[in-house]
Amino acid sequence: MSTRPIIVVLANEKGGTGKSTVAVHVAVALAAHGRRVRLLDLDHRQRTSARYLENRAGHARKHGLDVPQPAFDVLAEGSDPAAAVAAQDADVVILDTPGRDSAEGRRALTLADIVVTPLNDSFVDFDLIGRVDPETFRLQRPSFYAETIWKARQARARLDGGSVDWVVLRNRLSALEARNRRRVGTALAELAPRVGFRVVPGLSERVIYRELFPSGLTLLDLAHIDGPSMSHVAARAELRDLLAALFPNQHA
Repeated sequence: MSTRPIIVVLANEKGGTGKSTVAVHVAVALAAHGRRVRLLDLDHRQRTSARYLENRAGHARKHGLDVPQPAFDVLAEGSDPAAAVAAQDADVVILDTPGRDSAEGRRALTLADIVVTPLNDSFVDFDLIGRVDPETFRLQRPSFYAETIWKARQARARLDGGSVDWVVLRNRLSALEARNRRRVGTALAELAPRVGFRVVPGLSERVIYRELFPSGLTLLDLAHIDGPSMSHVAARAELRDLLAALFPNQHA
């Protein structure tokens, strides 16, 4: 009897928050630890995470590199994520959803064990999950996406009695704008117990993430990156901390 895989859904209806970068790095990290990983890209138009892993496979072949390579696929428009997940022989299935509302994305949420919502550290992104007072920046109420997650949790409970661990990822953090970071952090801390998510530090804003896309390499592949720096080493430590936070009860 096969064991149900852990299902991780990267979900946010706003683009540009780093969903695909996080999805690929998590997939590669788990594969490097011997997990059977399958990444399903639900954005059949942009295919960012799939393109990243295609680049990775091509670069590895061209240069004879031995790098961990997660399996991946792109779901066609109108495909049922549940059927795609059921067909996978994997320990972990990662679903990278589009940065917009879609039927596939909403369906994926109902399957999740872990929902990861990356947010840039700004009130533009925070508005997705909560509204704040424009003068005091204090939390006023949850926003529409918090309700979307709540409905997905209800659907998952009806499906098999399972629960959904919602993780909000403070992503692309900058060393600047310390006051804004504090305000966003305070609003997240107020909202978290009201709608039921936990806050995890994500990946800092670094040029290296954009530079690695054409080769498909990740920060776990420093041995194959020309001129690795202390910044790259620090970024890899961030990734390890992220994995430990996403899977606190497991050895990633």
